[in-house]
Amino acid sequence: MTATPDVTVVVAVYNTMPYLTECLNSLVAQTIGEDRLQVIAVDDGSTDDSGRELDRFAEKYPDVFTVVHQPNSGGPAAPSNRALELATGRFVYFIGSDDHLGEEALERMVACADANESDVVVGKMVGTNGRYVHQKLYSGNQPDVSLYDSALPFTLANTKLFRRELVEKHKLRFPEDLPVGSDQPFTIEACVRARKISVLADYTYYYAVKRGDASNITYRADHLARLRCTARIMDHTAGLIPAGPHRDAVLKRHFEWELSKLMLDDFPALPLETRQEICAGLAALQDTYFTDTLRDATGVKRRVRLGLAQRGAVAELTRAIADEAEHGAPPFLLEGDRAFAPYPGFRDAAIGLDDRWYEARETVSGRLADGTKLESAAWEQDGEDLTLALKVRVGITGDVSSAVVALAQGALPKSADKAGARKLPKDAERPEAVGELTREPAEDGTGTLLSARIPVDRIRAKRGVRVYVEVAGTTYEIPVRTGGLPMPLARRWGSTTPYRVSANPNAKGRLVITTALLWEPKPDLATRLRRARSGARRKLSGLKRKLSRLKRKVSR
Repeated sequence: MTATPDVTVVVAVYNTMPYLTECLNSLVAQTIGEDRLQVIAVDDGSTDDSGRELDRFAEKYPDVFTVVHQPNSGGPAAPSNRALELATGRFVYFIGSDDHLGEEALERMVACADANESDVVVGKMVGTNGRYVHQKLYSGNQPDVSLYDSALPFTLANTKLFRRELVEKHKLRFPEDLPVGSDQPFTIEACVRARKISVLADYTYYYAVKRGDASNITYRADHLARLRCTARIMDHTAGLIPAGPHRDAVLKRHFEWELSKLMLDDFPALPLETRQEICAGLAALQDTYFTDTLRDATGVKRRVRLGLAQRGAVAELTRAIADEAEHGAPPFLLEGDRAFAPYPGFRDAAIGLDDRWYEARETVSGRLADGTKLESAAWEQDGEDLTLALKVRVGITGDVSSAVVALAQGALPKSADKAGARKLPKDAERPEAVGELTREPAEDGTGTLLSARIPVDRIRAKRGVRVYVEVAGTTYEIPVRTGGLPMPLARRWGSTTPYRVSANPNAKGRLVITTALLWEPKPDLATRLRRARSGARRKLSGLKRKLSRLKRKVSR
């Protein structure tokens, strides 16, 4: 190692065997070279073999590794701070002791920081073993990004390259009394203070590992601990960024991510006192930081849950979560050009949330797809006429006059695959609805039942069964999935020119109607003679070409 290494890697370690070995191996394998690398690993009172593994690497690579052993502190903040006291590199990089790096990671990031004079470099991270890592930031290399108009607020882990001069100038350290999220105040402040932040997305720099037993500290913290830690992080952020759009851009992450995760499917099973404490904590944070801009930009599901928590409506919030977990989201109530998600508390004067809390303003393709179910499919034949009779349940109520069922030629674009439906461009034409259609409320209140009778044309075609509906001024195209229902048997119809029709799910489970000639009608005598003469001429022409080639070979 040189007197001043290019990068110091900080590894806070607590009981991460056997993952620790792969982590350390990925460090000594870095293409930046051992002479430009310093590794400071702090064993925070491990009770497994982690401490011995660190000592083994220190003995094998004495010029690279510095190992510190200390009593357990309860989190990664204290060992990280201890390592910062010993760091001498121009840059410092933090890695979780159960994660590992791509071989070229450090060399590439240091080169980027030097070329762009960056104070912070973010290398692309991916999750392994089911670990979720937000990917929107990694759409491409970006030499200069802002904390306020990018996806960076959703990538606030400290697993980044920081210029150590910046760290020491502003005395950046990790709050040691935060058991969860202690890296966020450090990362947020570094990004606020940085002259330039760069993103590298052209290589996999970091592999974030979810342990087989999910014992990562992020997965172990309870609801109230996460609430308290998030409140501290938000208060710290507010001390760095004045109220306004920039602060909203950062705190949007905390409302949509950390705080919303306190109101997931496990919420109803928590003790009543715990649920009340969560709601009280969420109310305090919303009163302070949840601006109208943030509220209106939040999806309706999260917004309603936050609103019920703010009003202290614990029973209604519990019911909203439990009902959605068991039955799915409630059907949209369509009123003119507005759409509402009537969760518990909707238009309840005792709760006091106005309609804006329940109004869907975001794209709702996924929810419409989830609420669309095929109830039945059958053929109805009357002489030479064949009709496809369908019953489809759609997750809408109220003014449903725009909802139609139609057969559409061609596959949906890939953009519709994830959500299962798509928002149509404003200038897009939707297939003409033909046949008969009735709309009536579903008896169980789960939406509207569309009963369609669609004539089947004698054409050669594959057409998908789609529902088209206008929600809040936007038309959505929803493919109808069979949901495992038995399909009617294929049928032949037409006596003079027989056709075959079938109804089957495609590879994505979407209902497709296929029509085709059963066989070609027998041609008349004149047509058969013309075809025979044409075939004879083609054969004669082929024989002449072969004879010509043979003559050329003989002449040579």
